[in-house]
Amino acid sequence: MNGQSQRLAQRLDIILLGTLGLGAITWFARNLLFGDSSPSNSLGALSDKTSTPQAISKPESNFVKVMEQQGRRCIVFYGSQTGTAEDYASRLAKECTQRYGVSAMAADVEQFDLSHMDTLPEDHVIIFVMATYGEGEPTDNAVDFWEILNDEQPQFSVMENDEKPLEKVRYLVFGLGNKTYEHYNAVGRTIDKRMQHLGARRIGELGEGDDDASMEEDFLAWQDTMWPAFCEALGVDENSAPSGPRQPIFEVDELESYDEDLVYHGEIAERPKKDGSRIVYDAKRPYNAPVKTREVFQDGGDRHCLHLDIDITGTNLNYQTGDHVAVWPTNNEDQVHRLASLLGLSNKLKSVVSVKSLDPAASKQYPFPVPTTYHAILRHYLDICTMPSRQALMSLVEYAPTEESKAILLKLASDKDEYRRSVAEAVRNLGEVLELVMAGASNNDGAFAGVPFDLIVENVSRLQPRYYSISSSSKESPTMIAATAVTLEYRPESTPNRTVYGVNTNYLWQIHAKVNQVDDGRSYPLYSLEGPRGALLAADLSHVKIPIHVRRSQFKLPRNINVPVIMVGPGTGVAPFRGFVRERALQKKEGKAVGPTVLFTGCRHSQKDFLYADEWTGLFDTLGEGSQLITAFSRETEKKVYVQHRLQEHGQQMWDYLQQGGYIYVCGDAKHMARDVQQTFVSFAQTYGGRDEDKANAFIKQLRTSGRYQEDVWS
Repeated sequence: MNGQSQRLAQRLDIILLGTLGLGAITWFARNLLFGDSSPSNSLGALSDKTSTPQAISKPESNFVKVMEQQGRRCIVFYGSQTGTAEDYASRLAKECTQRYGVSAMAADVEQFDLSHMDTLPEDHVIIFVMATYGEGEPTDNAVDFWEILNDEQPQFSVMENDEKPLEKVRYLVFGLGNKTYEHYNAVGRTIDKRMQHLGARRIGELGEGDDDASMEEDFLAWQDTMWPAFCEALGVDENSAPSGPRQPIFEVDELESYDEDLVYHGEIAERPKKDGSRIVYDAKRPYNAPVKTREVFQDGGDRHCLHLDIDITGTNLNYQTGDHVAVWPTNNEDQVHRLASLLGLSNKLKSVVSVKSLDPAASKQYPFPVPTTYHAILRHYLDICTMPSRQALMSLVEYAPTEESKAILLKLASDKDEYRRSVAEAVRNLGEVLELVMAGASNNDGAFAGVPFDLIVENVSRLQPRYYSISSSSKESPTMIAATAVTLEYRPESTPNRTVYGVNTNYLWQIHAKVNQVDDGRSYPLYSLEGPRGALLAADLSHVKIPIHVRRSQFKLPRNINVPVIMVGPGTGVAPFRGFVRERALQKKEGKAVGPTVLFTGCRHSQKDFLYADEWTGLFDTLGEGSQLITAFSRETEKKVYVQHRLQEHGQQMWDYLQQGGYIYVCGDAKHMARDVQQTFVSFAQTYGGRDEDKANAFIKQLRTSGRYQEDVWS
């Protein structure tokens, strides 16, 4: 992970300890999870409407050949960490086909071998929709492509021109980034630069979306300039859109006959094969991990902060200190029933359905496990709590039940200022927007029953995992992952009578409250805690589990444990540093020569929300001389004191540590705290290092390049 409301809607759960703001992974990120090869996922095994599933075959990796076989003239590759880039790619492919009559396909960039780019015909176009992750890194699914493109001597399949192997390729790029990060849109920019260096020709403007402002509006604005260039390049009349009814992307069938044992009720991955092979847990197949929770705020007022101990004993899962744990959320029942009621599904939630892509070239034939139920789709598979895009609202206009509601919905979809006021700043999800449209109606039940459910599947993104920096040391507890999450709820300034709840953090809080019999006297959204077929929470509380997987991070302690380590992590940003400090304390106990360890942290009140207050004294006593905990409690003095102020007070010592080869780690808010901290270190280079401003900034940049200045930040 307006700027604030857009960010809040997309990251309702990223007010947590050390989670990455941008951080996420695409839905079943790497493979075709639910293809015809799996009878348990195929309608053919459950209904007489289809034939027997075909035998497993190896997917064709040459995308040019696939495009040729299927008559495609455009392919939209996405590199996605949280699902947004995937959504944009799908929307572009749909627009290509339905609006301009250019057959297109969206594809996971990992699915194909892009060394075949040099064989793409000149009358074809590649579009890259690429997110930047972490410190200017490609998303997990884009690593292979990144390595091909950035090789010193890239090798492609034919290489007719060694200097300009991609001279026949025409392309477009839209990058997804966040301007509060040091490496804003680095991936999109690098891909554009390398493609041109290799001879390819960009046919329109380089598009850049800023998640700190409005990614959606940036995307729409880029399309306004891109489509004319696209049409000109392909010889298409942009004003001669194909006529006729809407062409569905998905097919939704309500099944009359099915095997209940094969119905998915919210399971995230396909069922394991019964061949005795060991189950491999990863982003494609999360592990239902036993979890224990405890409150770590002493008195957080209207906030709660949970420490989670997640047991991965006996699995293939492992982690390194500084990695992230992904928790797969569940939507609350209040939002599920709100949307179901508006769509006229209240009495059909238990109906079993199959949802299948109608595009034979789709990267995933099934968007989620099927057969399933409407209830499971709204509860587990679709991100119904996120804000709908203006394009999504426009697709619903024709289904509005009255002329008045149609006019209101049309204005929200077409007027970006009205959309900003009523949707973005108010942080309204689809159900809430449709309620707003129907304001004044005596009964909204079934008001939008005419909306085809395939249109909902098409326009609402998949529910994605939420990422938390791991707050334990893998050396100290290799089979027990710790994470820390602050529950999120807030009232938007524009609609102060409404409360917006974080999806996953409030789900975790409800688990904690249920298991530990906690009642703080406040009301919260209701969640289905038991999970699919009771797999997560037993009625007698004999087992408590959450679906998780582990994601690697570059946020790592130095290999040389002798060098000084300077950590800055106020509030929730202290999470990964608990793991760092515990690891260095363990190494010290083992008799190793551990360098100075300094942690700058803080919160509002030392007696209310000082995280892990009971642990620090013992840990720093173990670390000994030269190591210290330096705190800033912003609301205990008349003048607010933050970590950057305390950092300034210790400037000479921190500079000395840097001269000894020290490392800097920053975790927390990217927009304000991280920038202030960086500027503080720049000032150290000026004050204590005698450098002018340009050389001081260059010094910090060099620290970043060498890995000695690392950030795990969000906005």
